[in-house]
Amino acid sequence: MMDGLLVVAVVVGFICGALLVWVLMRRQRQEVEKNLRDEAALVTSALEEKLASSVYDLNEKQHLVEQLQARLDEQNQMLAERAVDIARLEEKVARIDALEQQQRADQERFEQLRSLKADADRENSRLAEQLKAEQARLEENLTLLTEAKQTLRVEFQNIANQIFDDKSKRFVDQSRANLDTILGPFRDQIRAFEQKVSETYEKEGRERFSLMKEVQRLQDLNQRISEDAENLTKALKGESQTQGAWGEMILERILEESGLRKGIEYEAQGGFRTEDGKLLKPDVVVHLPEEKDIVVDSKVTLVAYERYVQAVDDEERERAVKDHLQSISSHLKGLSGKKYDELPQLRSLDFVLMFIPIESAFMLAIERDSEIFRKAFDQNIVIVSPSTLLVTLRTIQSIWRYEYQNRNALEIAQRAGDLFDKFVGFVDDLEKVGEQIERTRKVYDGAHNKLVSGRGNLVNRAKGLLDLGVKSKKNLPKALTESADVGIALDDMRKN
Repeated sequence: MMDGLLVVAVVVGFICGALLVWVLMRRQRQEVEKNLRDEAALVTSALEEKLASSVYDLNEKQHLVEQLQARLDEQNQMLAERAVDIARLEEKVARIDALEQQQRADQERFEQLRSLKADADRENSRLAEQLKAEQARLEENLTLLTEAKQTLRVEFQNIANQIFDDKSKRFVDQSRANLDTILGPFRDQIRAFEQKVSETYEKEGRERFSLMKEVQRLQDLNQRISEDAENLTKALKGESQTQGAWGEMILERILEESGLRKGIEYEAQGGFRTEDGKLLKPDVVVHLPEEKDIVVDSKVTLVAYERYVQAVDDEERERAVKDHLQSISSHLKGLSGKKYDELPQLRSLDFVLMFIPIESAFMLAIERDSEIFRKAFDQNIVIVSPSTLLVTLRTIQSIWRYEYQNRNALEIAQRAGDLFDKFVGFVDDLEKVGEQIERTRKVYDGAHNKLVSGRGNLVNRAKGLLDLGVKSKKNLPKALTESADVGIALDDMRKN
């Protein structure tokens, strides 16, 4: 009986011990599971935070890259524009320096020629006065010599007659001898005097002829100097080619003041071929939006207007005004005949701007011919002065500014659409990243289970190697070995 009670007591004790062990192991398993869940939650939270931080950093860096790229593009464009402006300014400075140097050289030459002309005029006047005085002196001397010769001849005849009358009868032979003796030296003196008079007259004639040649040479020099001065004056003021270059320079300055950019909103000195092969070179072609062009011509000649300014009387001014109007009319006719609007390379409007570079020349034409605008417009030409051309070009520049603003608005809308498309793509990529993280978590759980779950887990096998005597310098983490033990216990419980 006592043995039976002992057995029962042992069994009950064993059951109680087993229950106690089971309770302890269950509590330990719950703690392990809780720790694993907490660890998994921490890992997941850390990965999510790292992902969010990476996405934020990626967005920030991408935004920074876009800003830097935009600034780089803007700086490159500004550098390109500054390089073009600098090159254009250097070219213009070189042209202006060359023109100023040429003008100074021409002005110096003009001053030299004017000084030479003044000296030649003074020398010409002096020689003319000297020639006039010499001619008067020679004529006076010639008159005196002629009178003296006549007087001597009369006196000689009187003396001879008297001597012959007094001595003819008594001293014929002696008188002849004495007459020869007396008159011989006197006759020689008269002959010498006549020879001297003749030589003096010839010498005066040669000197007068030489003086006339010198005066003629000075007159020729004066004429050449006058022609050179006139030619230089024309080169500075009135020659068509020089005046045309000056007009083109004024036109270039107005284009710069208007704000239009060379090579973008306008082209200068371009060449275009007509259908029959004729070459046309408009001074400037101004571009408009919607692929339209305006031709500006500055080749009108103002030689007649220069004559009008230099005129000293009303009659000369009226002739110059008529020639000025005729020059403008002729240029209108020639410009109309070029038919720029029919060139296949240009998309020109139906009219051409004819530029008169001097405001006063423009106003003079309007005052004297009130119909000149209508005549020009009938030929599809609009006459403009510096002020009206500047207003026209600035209006065109404003049109281009609005055109660029419209183009920028379209570009902004296009970029906004592209940005939205990229955002949608980014959301898709982010979803794919989340799916990849989920797959990674599952793979991690599987690998972790292989590491600590079941009796044949990798940690337990590694510990078994240590039990077999394998030496190692490092130990497995305690938490990992405990998890492996819990995994074995759970596996045993599931089997039971």
